[in-house]
Amino acid sequence: MTTPLDFLSVDHFLSDEERDIRDTVRAFVRDRIVPEVGDWFEQGRIPRDLIGELGKLGVLGMHLEGYGCAGTSATAYGLACLELEAGDSGIRSMVSVQGSLAMFAIHRWGSEEQKQEWLPRMAAGEAVGCFGLTEPDSGSDPASMRTAARRDGEDWVLNGRKMWITNGSLADVAVVWARTDEGVRGFLVPKGTKGFTTNDIHKKLSLRASITSELVLDDVRLPSSAQLPGATSLRGPLSCLSEARYGIIWGAAGAARACLEAAIDYSKTRVQFGRPIGGFQIQQQKLATMALEVNRATILALHLGRLKDAGKLRPEQVSMGKLGNVNAALDVARTARQVLGANGITLEYPVIRHMNNLESVVTYEGTADVHSLVIGGALTGIDAFR
Repeated sequence: MTTPLDFLSVDHFLSDEERDIRDTVRAFVRDRIVPEVGDWFEQGRIPRDLIGELGKLGVLGMHLEGYGCAGTSATAYGLACLELEAGDSGIRSMVSVQGSLAMFAIHRWGSEEQKQEWLPRMAAGEAVGCFGLTEPDSGSDPASMRTAARRDGEDWVLNGRKMWITNGSLADVAVVWARTDEGVRGFLVPKGTKGFTTNDIHKKLSLRASITSELVLDDVRLPSSAQLPGATSLRGPLSCLSEARYGIIWGAAGAARACLEAAIDYSKTRVQFGRPIGGFQIQQQKLATMALEVNRATILALHLGRLKDAGKLRPEQVSMGKLGNVNAALDVARTARQVLGANGITLEYPVIRHMNNLESVVTYEGTADVHSLVIGGALTGIDAFR
């Protein structure tokens, strides 16, 4: 029998371990996230203790090796991202920023002392991290960042601002990227450091179940041990972004699947003109188109996951996955909203929440325009950025 939400039998290509991880995260989302996330979205908040629960679940930095991390495959991590974003993009963002940005930066570019100090606690959800790269005037062009760090004896002194930082005011440590005379460097800035403050961004109509902040660095003095020793150029932060974008490829498929599920269920119970609306040809066409996009996105994510596990995934392939899957998810969400009619705009159903969230997902970690240019450059050999 064909399963509506796995029409092309993707499950057949997963290992037992991957299915077990997927099912564990799916159950957590069903029991812990779905019943409450509509209220969190409406109230513009996220419970601080949720990060500890996610740590116990084992999804924080789950694809990293050692230091209390689970060391799973990239595909298993992607499946977790799919299930988390089927709950809400804000939840997946929290996990992505923690594991693929902050923890990955320390794991890949940090000293052994930094790894020992932060990674076990971050994997357990006992410490929260954020990633400070984007600035008010520097989003898609990180090379133009203004945040700067200068040496002062054995110390570093940082000045600047970072914007649109997920987990910002929640974070116990911020990974902050700054220009120096020696290239772009990363620094670990613990919460409470003198001169380091955060301001939450309010009045958002997207990713409301997520904390988004401004980071302000005003003569922040750090010891030399706060610098990430392995990162000496933009390659450092860009490598972290590739990790996070990979999770988005899977997550977008999860958001789309949740919208499709809501539309199918609604179409079978909503009666108009004496019959369920799912019996009308125009509604079945919408459902078929949505199912095509959801299954195509899932297969693309799985293919890229297998490439990543084989060590063969290239940045331009990540760009294609992010561009294609987020745009497809947006189309699915918008179509599902039409299927639900007036009910599609209420938080009693997940569709409008996913639709609004995806308007942020299509922009962060590289806009759709930027990823199009990355792909275009790979196709033609001509860099459109310069």
